[in-house]
Amino acid sequence: MPGSDVAGPRPRVVIVGAGFSGLSVAKRLAKAPVDITLIDRENHHPFQPLLYQVATAGLSPADIAWPIRSLVRDQRNTRVLLGAVTGIDSVRKRVVMADRNMACDVLVLATGATHGYFGNDIWAAHAPGPKTIDDATEIRRRLLLAFERAEMSSDARERERLLTIVIVGGVPTGVEMAGAVVELARKALATDFRTIDPQQTHVMLVEAGPRLLASFPEPLSRHAEQALRRVGVDVRLQQAVTHCSATGVTLGDESVAAGTVIWAAGLAASPAAYWLAVAGDHVGRVVVGPDLRPPGMDDVFVIGDTAFALDVAGKPLPGIAPVAKQQGAYVAEAIQARLAGKPAPPPFRYRDRGLLATVGRKTAVIAFGRRQLTGWFAWWVWGIAHSYFLISLRNRLIVMTQWLWSYFSFERGARLITGMVTRPESLE
Repeated sequence: MPGSDVAGPRPRVVIVGAGFSGLSVAKRLAKAPVDITLIDRENHHPFQPLLYQVATAGLSPADIAWPIRSLVRDQRNTRVLLGAVTGIDSVRKRVVMADRNMACDVLVLATGATHGYFGNDIWAAHAPGPKTIDDATEIRRRLLLAFERAEMSSDARERERLLTIVIVGGVPTGVEMAGAVVELARKALATDFRTIDPQQTHVMLVEAGPRLLASFPEPLSRHAEQALRRVGVDVRLQQAVTHCSATGVTLGDESVAAGTVIWAAGLAASPAAYWLAVAGDHVGRVVVGPDLRPPGMDDVFVIGDTAFALDVAGKPLPGIAPVAKQQGAYVAEAIQARLAGKPAPPPFRYRDRGLLATVGRKTAVIAFGRRQLTGWFAWWVWGIAHSYFLISLRNRLIVMTQWLWSYFSFERGARLITGMVTRPESLE
């Protein structure tokens, strides 16, 4: 077949997605007697938990992302392809791309997920969420442009709209984003303008459920809510967004005019379930068994945010980095066992590494088993944990230095507006 890859003498493992889970599989198979093809639509691997800091000008994209090729350059059994997968031919064991079909013996789907808009996908144009580097820099652009437009506007109501920022979703990303936006507006930008007062910025966090951080113990949810309210965030609970446009959002019967809307609610999986013609959950994640395989598919693993998997108690595993990394390690172990003719490993069991979320510059909430931490000490634990999981020593040092500088100086050095900012409509 033209454009198809010729089968090699060793087992061919194709990994689709170079996020936490896919990269974990590839790294664990570095010395295995297999030929690995790692496919991703981007040439870099971002540290997603810190994308919100790129979006709020706390860090630059290069501080939290690495070229995928550099991460596996020492693995002689691994090649990287930059491209998008469009389908899976399960019968002939091929991964379908635009210009080729990739033959495989073992397939690992780690294609991740994006934000879900509850059937209103048109809202995505008005309310991006921080899932990729491009998303984060677009949010940063919109935030900073809103202040620039407000500075140039002679209409008081328009200035008020531009200085209103709505964040939808009380998950960790939404909570962390709200605290960071307040710090950006009321500290970093406080003295940069002459016509407007950035300290008057109205930051609203909207959550449809009864509390923030629903996956955390309730006392930590209350602490996070109180901490956000203390720094001036307008927290709206049990209010759902019913409409979203370029000028703001609607909450039931209330219209909120806003210059920037940021989405951190809902989940929409990749088309992996459609590709495999298997069952998906209500957001499209592939339903997998304890061995992280779809039923009846011995040569296919689905992991990370692409998979709907249950823990030993029958509860869905959270879509966080530790789960993805551990699933990747498990799949690599299962592949190696199969190559060696050994029994498959026991069912996957997640080892809880805790839940962490920061709430502004002086407090965080941490749940680890029955242990709970809040306040300044939890904030430092959160910072150390996140910097530790950055891939390179260089990035750890850069991020820690930037955080310390920002903590003491209130400065944010990544306040760059990029992307055709001189267009007439950009500064209306």
